[in-house]
This record gives sequence, C-alpha cells and structure tokens, in this order.
Amino acid sequence: MDAYKKAGVDINAGYKLVDDIKNLSKNSDLGSFGGLFPLTLGAYKNPVLVSGTDGVGTKLLIAIKADMHKTIGIDLVAMCVNDVLAQGAKPLFFLDYLGVGHLNNEKAKDILSGVVDGVSQAQAKLVGGETAEMPDMYTHGHYDLAGFAVGIADKDKLLSSDNLHEGDVLLGLASNGLHSNGFSLVRDILFKQNSYSLNDTLSGSDLDLKHELLRPTKIYVKSVLPLVEQGKIASIAHITGGGLPENVARILPDHLSAEFNYGSWEVPTIMKDLKEIGDLSFDDILHTFNLGLGMVIAVHPDVVDDVKNQLSAAGETVYQVGKLISGDKQVIIRKDQQ
Repeated sequence: MDAYKKAGVDINAGYKLVDDIKNLSKNSDLGSFGGLFPLTLGAYKNPVLVSGTDGVGTKLLIAIKADMHKTIGIDLVAMCVNDVLAQGAKPLFFLDYLGVGHLNNEKAKDILSGVVDGVSQAQAKLVGGETAEMPDMYTHGHYDLAGFAVGIADKDKLLSSDNLHEGDVLLGLASNGLHSNGFSLVRDILFKQNSYSLNDTLSGSDLDLKHELLRPTKIYVKSVLPLVEQGKIASIAHITGGGLPENVARILPDHLSAEFNYGSWEVPTIMKDLKEIGDLSFDDILHTFNLGLGMVIAVHPDVVDDVKNQLSAAGETVYQVGKLISGDKQVIIRKDQQ
C-alpha cells in the first residue's frame, strides 16, 4: 500500500471515509460490494422501477472556487429524484459516484454529507456509492460527482401525456434560484466577460455570489408525492436544462400546447441580473434557466384549489402559471414585456 500511496492513492483514507459516511447515513451496510434495499411489493399491483441518473455540471466549479462543498450533494440528489418523481414514482434508494484527484477526507465528507442530507429530504435511502482517487485525472482540487436514483410506482399510475386534457391548469413550484443548470453561461458572464468576485453582491440580492450561486436545488418529493399518490396530479415537468420550453414540451401529447402567463410568478433577481449584465435576450434566459419554476405540475380544473392548498401547507410557494390549450406540443410564453 505504501507504493500505491506514493503513486497518489491513499487506500486508508478511503476506508476512513466509508466509516464516516456509514455514521452520517446511519446505514451500516455501506461498504459492501452491492447496495441492499428490502423491497416490499404488497402495496403495488403492477410494480415498475423508475431510475434516473445525473450530475451537477459546472456548478461544481463554483463550489471548488468558493471551497464550499456542503450543499453540492443536495444538488446531485435533487437532479435525480426530481426526475423520478416527475414520472409519478416514489424514490427508494440512491447511489453516488465521487471522482477526486487526491482524497481529502474533510472535503469528501462535506460533499457526501450533502448527499446524505438530500437523500433524507427525498425520503429515500443511501445504499452505496463509489469514491475513486485518480491523481492523473483530476488536478487543482477538482472533482466530479454523479448520482443514480431508483423509485417505484404502479405501472397503471405512472404519469403520462395520456392523463392531460385541454383546459388543465399549470401550477409552478418556486425554485431555489438557479438550481443546477446554466452554469457555463453564468460563469462566462460573471467571471470571463466580467471580473466579478464570488464575494461580490449583485444589486437586489442579500447574498454574495458564492452563496447565491450555490443555493441547493430544491427537492420536491415530500410536498408533491402525497398528491401523486392521491391521484390529483395529471403530469409533472422537472425544469432543468432547456428551461420551460424543452421540459414542459416533454410531457405534452401531440394535440396539446402549454400556454404560460409570464408575470404570474416571481422570477429570481439573479436571473434578471444575468440577463442585464450579459446583455441576454429573453429567449436566451428562457431556454437556459428555470426562470424561478423548479417544477411545473398539470392538474385537472376541479382539483386546482385542493392541490394549491396542500402544496402551500407543505411549505411550497405555488403559482397558477398557465393552462393547456389545443395545439401541437408548443410551449407558449405570453408576456406583456421582455
């Protein structure tokens, strides 16, 4: 092991990290060759597993530059479990992959503590993962992070475009800022085209840039899953890369379009600032950022008030943002001004 350590890989540090994550996650089975999850199928007539995988993208570079790593794991979990939720499934378990150059236990523990926090928010279980130390692959403190989530649903109760009808109402759930998309553009505008520091504060914001940009992606499982299980949600779009146009279009049947009333929800100040500083068009920000909506939910008109009340009681900021109309899978943004 001394020879391997001289080559840049510290096996003992890896063992120590596994023990730390066992304690954080309260799962003593971590470290086995495969993750274990007891599967109780009695509640499901025709069970189907729903899986999702994702990463955090170049938001990682903000965390590395700021040396703030405790919430990036929440982003990772959110990107996966929100996708699983959008299918109408209950997240069951999660696995992570962390690739580093040199294993710094405290830094890795910060990263993975965020994963543990996110999994808890998703009411799921962390069953395993992999930490790979590759000194010739990652340099200057860089690392990569990926995740994998598995959920379950009754096949007949999965959310699909077949559930949607003309006149269905679109509800938007507020995002927690930028979430985890568009950071290549964010970094280009703030740090390449301009010379902002992570300690700077933009106009209208109470946070400096490092805290603003590292706001963790919101996990919607606790508030939305009960409504899915009650059969009160027709379909869900998780708003990630591509913004409202790309992600809402994914849930539409061929004969319907989605009409949004721009101005019916609050757009975060950071997105307005980026538009102004980067001299972006409305189309630029529309197709890059979530514009303040982390999730869009389609519901039938007769349950709108009930759904809004339950979401509000669960702590969500919910807006009535539009409706489904006859069309051909277009996402139309009606606005008075750009």
